[in-house]
Amino acid sequence: MGLQILLIVVVAVALRAVVRRAITQLIDRMNRTAQAVDGSALGGLLVNAERRRQRAAAIGSVLRSVASFLILGTAALMVLSTFQINLAPLLASAGVAGVAIGFGARNLVTDFLSGVFMILEDQYGVGDVIDAGVATGEVIEVGLRVTKLRGDSGEIWYVRNGEVKRIGNLSQGWATAGVDVTVRASEDLDRVKATLDEVAEKMSKEEPWNELLWGPVEVLGLDSVLIDSMVVRVSARTMPGKSVTVERELRWRIKRAFDAASIRIVGGATAVEDQEDAPDPTATVAAPSVYSNADSPQAKATAPIVAQRAEPPVK
Repeated sequence: MGLQILLIVVVAVALRAVVRRAITQLIDRMNRTAQAVDGSALGGLLVNAERRRQRAAAIGSVLRSVASFLILGTAALMVLSTFQINLAPLLASAGVAGVAIGFGARNLVTDFLSGVFMILEDQYGVGDVIDAGVATGEVIEVGLRVTKLRGDSGEIWYVRNGEVKRIGNLSQGWATAGVDVTVRASEDLDRVKATLDEVAEKMSKEEPWNELLWGPVEVLGLDSVLIDSMVVRVSARTMPGKSVTVERELRWRIKRAFDAASIRIVGGATAVEDQEDAPDPTATVAAPSVYSNADSPQAKATAPIVAQRAEPPVK
């Protein structure tokens, strides 16, 4: 019996060491592949080394824990069986205890399982900008229970994985940059479109915008037409997370090009300037004549009303 127990323990420890080493080598190979791709020309666009490293480390930790639990648990049951111990009551008690613990720590189990599936499915990683519903920001750390996000103001959000119901990843695929240009309704549409096409063509050929733009800048046409203005929509497909940068540059270039072409952009504060440029309706009214009768009823009607003092009572 002693030799049988010793053999079970030795085999379990050896098998656990072999499995853990195989998992570690697999994780190291994933990290080396990530570093090799990251050093290439397109590495910055396709692979984030820190993201791959944390994802591989989390997967390796889960696999090693599961392998150790299965191997050592099986070995413990085999050792108990050598002592002729009935394992049925023990397994039943363990099952009941597991259900009780799982029910009491259901939030922890939910967070853990959600984190495992998020990592395995690669829903997001370090460096991605995501909208998790409860918080929005850049992912700085991905854990099995909690995900760290850095908000726009620098704050750090700790989001439990089990609380995330939906995830919007703003760093995968591509993004769209859209700019609405409001001009006067009297402007020539062909002239406006030609100016916008010139801005788009020039921007597409200059660095670094030729790398950030993943498609041509298109003038989609009129988005809306009002009585005194019309809105022209400009759109472009960009690198993920760079849509705001491209929109700001587009606005800058469009404003300069319109100023050079004498095309007026209206809306907002410029609407006040348009009202100031309108002719004064009182300019055509003639000034009163010096020969007008000051005692006439018309002149008295236009005179300001002066408050009269109350007279003292007569004694």
